[in-house]
Amino acid sequence: MPTVATVSADKMMVKARGPVWHQKQKKQGVIPKGLHGLDREATWGYSRADGWVYGHGTFCITTHGSHLLGAFKWMPNSANEAKRLATEIGKYECWVKVCCMDSKADDQVLYRHLKDTYDIQLLTTMRRNKIKSPERKQMFRELQTERHRRLYRERSHTVEPMQSLGKDIFDLERAWMRGNENNRWLMAAMGVALQVAQRIAYRQNQSTWRIKDLVLGV
Repeated sequence: MPTVATVSADKMMVKARGPVWHQKQKKQGVIPKGLHGLDREATWGYSRADGWVYGHGTFCITTHGSHLLGAFKWMPNSANEAKRLATEIGKYECWVKVCCMDSKADDQVLYRHLKDTYDIQLLTTMRRNKIKSPERKQMFRELQTERHRRLYRERSHTVEPMQSLGKDIFDLERAWMRGNENNRWLMAAMGVALQVAQRIAYRQNQSTWRIKDLVLGV
């Protein structure tokens, strides 16, 4: 395996298999008459790109440079990816020195936790109207160095297209199955399949992006 120094992490939302259970009705536990095939364990999540989605989430970690998948796991669609990052990134502290995530990771506590506990530099986008305290101003200055800004820009051609790669190969516009446990093991298996294919491609000096045929065995 190549030496890893910088990774990016992100969450992707996958629509639930079956109909949508509207938020108000879900909170009340009311299933409308005639609503069949409902995934009762799916949850609601929001992103600027996709809006509100009823379904399941995937959490992905991708290396920079070599463009290899570090993790591809199920997570609740309603869960916060920054909190998931806090529990996952420690497993890679021997290899990772810098971790990039979008503005969902704009958290002073998380920022200090990664630095103090794992010696990992978190790079994210800060909310401009929240840079007031001395600690936040210091965090902003550290994020704005030329090197850190360059590394953060690499997210757009690392973790974001990696999520899209998995979505394309496994047709994840909609979940294959219903329920949390079913999707947990299924997405874990998908992640392993992607990692195995990328490892083969990497060892053969081939693109780690063009692996669809290898994953599907065609």
